[in-house]
Amino acid sequence: MMTRMRYLSLILLLAFAGIAKAQEVNDMTTPLHLLKPDYKIPYGETTKQEVSDALERIFRYVDSETPYALKADGTLERGAFRIGSYEWGITYQALLYAAKVTGNRKYSDYVAKRFDFIAKVAPKFRKQKNHKDAQMEQILYPRALDDCGTMCTAMMKYVKSGEGRLVKSEEWRVESGARKTEGQMRNGKQATKIELEWVIDNYYTFIDKGQYRLADRTFARHRPQRNTIWLDDMYMGIPTVAYRGIYTGDSKCFDEATTMFKNFVRRMWVPEKGIYRHGYVEGLADQPTYHWARANGWAILTTVELLDMLPKGHPDRPFILEQLRKHARGLAALQSSEGFWHQLLDRNDSYLETSATAIYTYCLAHAVCEGWLDGITYGPVAQLGWSALETQITKDGRVKGTCVGTGMAFDPAFYYYRPVSAAAAHGYGPAIWAAAEMLRLLDQWHPRTNDSGLHYYEQEQTNPSPLFYLTEDGKGEAVK
Repeated sequence: MMTRMRYLSLILLLAFAGIAKAQEVNDMTTPLHLLKPDYKIPYGETTKQEVSDALERIFRYVDSETPYALKADGTLERGAFRIGSYEWGITYQALLYAAKVTGNRKYSDYVAKRFDFIAKVAPKFRKQKNHKDAQMEQILYPRALDDCGTMCTAMMKYVKSGEGRLVKSEEWRVESGARKTEGQMRNGKQATKIELEWVIDNYYTFIDKGQYRLADRTFARHRPQRNTIWLDDMYMGIPTVAYRGIYTGDSKCFDEATTMFKNFVRRMWVPEKGIYRHGYVEGLADQPTYHWARANGWAILTTVELLDMLPKGHPDRPFILEQLRKHARGLAALQSSEGFWHQLLDRNDSYLETSATAIYTYCLAHAVCEGWLDGITYGPVAQLGWSALETQITKDGRVKGTCVGTGMAFDPAFYYYRPVSAAAAHGYGPAIWAAAEMLRLLDQWHPRTNDSGLHYYEQEQTNPSPLFYLTEDGKGEAVK
């Protein structure tokens, strides 16, 4: 005979079994297609506030790590980053753009303070034959496109934007003395403009006459082999040549820039993959073909910069626009499931890299905002890139996962094992540019999940249903 205790235990067991059966997840009890996946990065809608917060974190960090002053020994104060490097030329351009997008002058003030400082101290260092400051040596006596291209472009953009001014709240720390009067500030502003133009012209003289070129005037290096073309140099020089046309009014600069762009494409574009090779050795029968991610970033950044800079009726615009679309297709096909792109784009066992992801995010978002690419297709790609990038921005504004400075090699191991570091300056300008353009993209388009997938819509979708279709007027109606 069953005891009372055993009988109660059996009743409870049957009751629990009934509850478990009622709660079982299956096709009859649950809309399985709406189960939330276990994404490795955030997926779905993002807000402008989240993007703005990330931008602010990065800005606070770079502002604190780029002092602009002279030490007692007469050399530049040191922070984590060099204020005259090519990486920082990119950062200056990104901050000028962030100021334009957000309307916040603190981003352009950052640039103004450092460019005014460089202009003020440049004459002092030019007079010293044996100064010991490597940073000023790089600024005053460039020896490669890396030394001058992006800095020259940034300074020309700064002057052309009307941001060239002394910031009245700033007391220059390069000499002792009382606070300057308004008259002294105005005189200082004019002197600053003259000196900055000297630096710009000095940079451009090297690009135009000092940088080695092939017979067809394409930028090249004798490194690591003679007559080697680096994909990096598309960006280190071509936008500078194009923007010189805006800066001086000389339309021949546009023609030179587009001719060189076509020369790079002819040698380095790999049409069957829709991406570029990193290096090209003139005259070599079999070219080494490694698709380094950041170099492809420089290439697509060059493309969107040219489209921004060229006159609307320039005859090479259609070619450049079509090249952008081809490259965008190739890159979109290679984006990883986590939103990043791989260090070697076509090799999924190479690591996921941050700076390239940031550059692609900016370029794709910018192309959508400008109407060069369709937002329905490329908005989600850009946003997935942003979601990945945002996971690499720390609370104190450091950008993690960036490949350090990289030369060129003709074997895969070199690229696979390049170190990554939050100290690598290459990630900061692209991350700022990406954040600024995501703010602009979110002003123009409206991301919304539908049937669990992220989609970009031309008008805001307010229907709360997780499943909706678009009516003829573009509004979402719930699926019944």
